[in-house]
Formats: sequence, structure tokens, C-alpha cells
Amino acid sequence: MSKGTLYIFSAPSGAGKTSLVKALTSSLADISVSVSHTTRPMREGETNGVHYHFTSKEEFQDFVRKGQFLEHARVFDNYYGTSHAHIQEQLEQGQDIILEIDWQGGEQVRKLIPDSVSIFILPPSRQALEERLTGRGQDSQDVINQRLHEAHEEMSHFGEYDYLIINDDFDQALAELSMIVQAKRLKVEKQKSTHHLLIDELLA
Repeated sequence: MSKGTLYIFSAPSGAGKTSLVKALTSSLADISVSVSHTTRPMREGETNGVHYHFTSKEEFQDFVRKGQFLEHARVFDNYYGTSHAHIQEQLEQGQDIILEIDWQGGEQVRKLIPDSVSIFILPPSRQALEERLTGRGQDSQDVINQRLHEAHEEMSHFGEYDYLIINDDFDQALAELSMIVQAKRLKVEKQKSTHHLLIDELLA
């Protein structure tokens, strides 16, 4: 069985990453989003184990001490982490996995899994970013201001990634993401593993 690919998706809050990832996983087979652990409160409409594994700070720190996270980071006074064992299990089963993480987590994952593919998503302008954050209607103005302040730091790390997507036109951005995944799946080593019976027959 061909091993799956780990994709790292990072973006400032409001760049449209979550919507793009949802559309990408709906349009392509054998690719899913890793469900992270977090200590932040559950929001309305979220389900434990589907959107996140919601844990207490004490439980989270216990996971850290036991070395169970592939990556973990503190973001806006909350903690986020990705189970190492679960990711490896899914990759070995041939599943492509997407990690939606910030640049700190991306840096940790690239060191541990160097063959991962990293993608950074930027908004088309600062004004568009502000409008998207305000239009959510979920956060207070203080939270929005904090996210805008942090966005500059997040975006400054785009050069550390393999690919850069500008989410101006949603359909175009989605098509570009799909092309990245499809191109990875068509690489010779991947195709040799996936179609080894056909190749053996043709070369017999």
C-alpha cells in the first residue's frame, strides 16, 4: 500500500483556510483533516471528537509530558496539539492527512516528518482580512484586534513553506490546492507503489 502524505496548512485567522480545506476534502478522495486536541472552550455548533478533542489544560500537559504530540503550541492563551501515533497510523493506511496548524506547529512537524508538504494561505489584502474577521460575528472587537496584531507575525513565516496560495478568488484557490495534491499523487514513487501490479505486468 502506498503511504499517505502529510499536508501542513497554515494561514492567519480570517484568510479562509478552514473553508478551503473543507471544500478540498469534499472534492478529493482519501484525504482528511486531522482532529487536534485543544484546551480552548467549545464553540456553538462544534462537536467533541469531530472539530477538536476538547481537553483540560491538566490533561493537555500530561500528554506533553508523555511525548504524545507530534506538535503542540500555545495560541491566544489556549493550547493545541496533534497526536503523533494517530497521524502515523493514518499515513501507513495510505490516507493523506491535512494538519491545520500555525507556523510554530508547522516548524515542529517539518523537522519530525521532512517529507511533509507545507502550504501557506494568504488573504488578498489586509482590508479583506479585517472584513472577514469582522464579518464572522463570533468575536469581540478586542479579540479581532488581537488576531490582527498576531496576523502579521503569522504571515511573516510564509517563506518557510513549500507552496503559497493567495485566497482572492475562492474557486481559483481551491483549484490550486487540488493541483498540489494531485501532482504529489502522480509522482513516480507514489505511482509505482499504487500501480505495482500493472507495472509488473507491462514489464513482464
